[in-house]
Amino acid sequence: MNKVLFVCHGNICRSPMAEFVLKDMVKKAGLADQFEIASVAVSREELGNPVYPPARRELAAHGIRCDGHRARQITEADLAHFDRIYYMDASNARYLQRLFGSQAAKCQPLLSHDVADPWYCGNFDETYRDIVEGCEKILKELT
Repeated sequence: MNKVLFVCHGNICRSPMAEFVLKDMVKKAGLADQFEIASVAVSREELGNPVYPPARRELAAHGIRCDGHRARQITEADLAHFDRIYYMDASNARYLQRLFGSQAAKCQPLLSHDVADPWYCGNFDETYRDIVEGCEKILKELT
């Protein structure tokens, strides 16, 4: 079982987009039973909130649903449970370091550059493209 966790600031845009994109990819590849995929926030700002409407619309434009998602914050149990933990940008890395110290070394960036944050830039299609690139890389590495 491949256990993958995505992390962003609030868990309402980038990390749930990545969660549902990768879930869609593994389902289409017939590998859904080989993966556990989830997403979390580093902050507490959006706890309990659903996927941000423009992010939900971007996913829907690609035939991907994100029903039932509610933002939650990463925990030490997540660090122990998930094999691969991917964060979206350098700010997320700093938060993880503050929250978990040396345990945060288990976390790695999704891409070699920051994933565009649509909360600030408003460019959800750019974020989607970044996330697809990262998820394709993960899928190649794990299959």
